[in-house]
Amino acid sequence: MSKRILADLSHVVRHGMTTYPGLPGPVIEDHMSRVDSRSKYSPGTEFQIGRITLVANTGTYVDAPFHRFEAGADLSEAPLSRFVDLEGVAVSAVSRPSGSGSIGPEVFEGLDVTDRAVLVYTGWDQHWETPQYGADGHPFLSAAAVSWLVAQRPAVVGIDSVNIDNMLDLTRPAHTGLLEAEIPVVEHLTGLKQVVGARFRFHAAPIAVAGMGTFSVRAYALIDDPG
Repeated sequence: MSKRILADLSHVVRHGMTTYPGLPGPVIEDHMSRVDSRSKYSPGTEFQIGRITLVANTGTYVDAPFHRFEAGADLSEAPLSRFVDLEGVAVSAVSRPSGSGSIGPEVFEGLDVTDRAVLVYTGWDQHWETPQYGADGHPFLSAAAVSWLVAQRPAVVGIDSVNIDNMLDLTRPAHTGLLEAEIPVVEHLTGLKQVVGARFRFHAAPIAVAGMGTFSVRAYALIDDPG
């Protein structure tokens, strides 16, 4: 029986952290502390119930079509099959022309991506929780790359950058093209170097919230161990 390696591809959500420039960080606190719980239960029995207040775009998260389109599927309507137990394909886009964040369709050349999770490794996650992470020059998919992907119909597309789009382009062609084609997006992945060149299954299920198009996920990969 072949062995599999579990690779966590998600950032840890911490109190006050910044995910996307300008968005507030999460507030993590007690709803019921352990001390407060002692008066409710038998001696020696205590619990903690936490409370978190956060915008949907926190940590590693999924964008469903509703994020971009009012009539698009929200988190409760997007098929679970788009997020879990997917055969994965990971490409490396670490080498780019100096000063350019644009990633073209050539990185996918020769790959079969239909119905698969396509993950784009850029190495940008090394800047996580630094000012550089949200600065100009971050890696993003070009409009040509998006057009190629839409034509090939992957199940989901993910990237380890601050945005799958160029943040300076307010038309947001990547979000527009992928979500219009009902292809969800996973942003702020991390550790993708582990899956480049590997055979793996990808999982990144959000909770089924009606009326929302984005939410945090615990993304991970089950990698076939060649040994």
